Amino acid sequence: SFAVIVSRAMGLPDPHSYGSGNPGATNVMRTGNRKAAVLTLVGDALKGLVVVLVARAVADRFGFDAADIAAAGLAAFLGHLYPVFFGFKGGKGVATAAGVLFGLSGWLGLAVLGCWAGAFAITRISSVGALTAAVAAPLVTWFLRGSAGETGFVAVMAALLVWQGLHGVLPTMGLFFTQAALLTFGGAYAVLPFVYQGAVVQHGWLSGPQMIDGLALGETTPGPLIMAVAFVGFLGGWHTEVLG
Repeated sequence: SFAVIVSRAMGLPDPHSYGSGNPGATNVMRTGNRKAAVLTLVGDALKGLVVVLVARAVADRFGFDAADIAAAGLAAFLGHLYPVFFGFKGGKGVATAAGVLFGLSGWLGLAVLGCWAGAFAITRISSVGALTAAVAAPLVTWFLRGSAGETGFVAVMAALLVWQGLHGVLPTMGLFFTQAALLTFGGAYAVLPFVYQGAVVQHGWLSGPQMIDGLALGETTPGPLIMAVAFVGFLGGWHTEVLG
């Protein structure tokens, strides 16, 4: 993972220990070190790009077709998601997937990048842009390249990107607070232990003392449950920088 390597080389904290916990360029940017973020982005993208370009270069010699080259790109992508030397804890693979697409075709890479840019411009949320680009990638690949095998491998890569995105902080928070809302039928004292267990113990969105502060805030204001849950949501979003 280039995020970990670059962070160690530049004396920065382990990217798993702050923000979203994702070892990627967006999370490294949260340290305020743009150079480290750029190096991470370039390094991750080159993983996919170089592998595909090498596969293309030797395609005639070994009889590789478009699907074989795309399969090589998918292998590089999987290596980024589950790196052997970092305990199989890799990044979400957005930059590496972009490198693979640009390696397959410059126009393909630009088209999918345009989908990401459009979604990001509207929402200002990087993960939304990535999910939009992931959904569009197989369709664009089929339209521009017309290869069923190549499209199939790109679709697998896109599905993994979407899977990673659905397990990000924002969707997890949405599911968690929906579950908490359902528990409110049992009253405030039924839901608060659930909130503590999830927000503090399971997800680590805030600390135990901060949770106590939230409970104290709730007890001193009207609507204690609403205030406590809102406090948890705010601090959780702030600490994980869920909206970047």
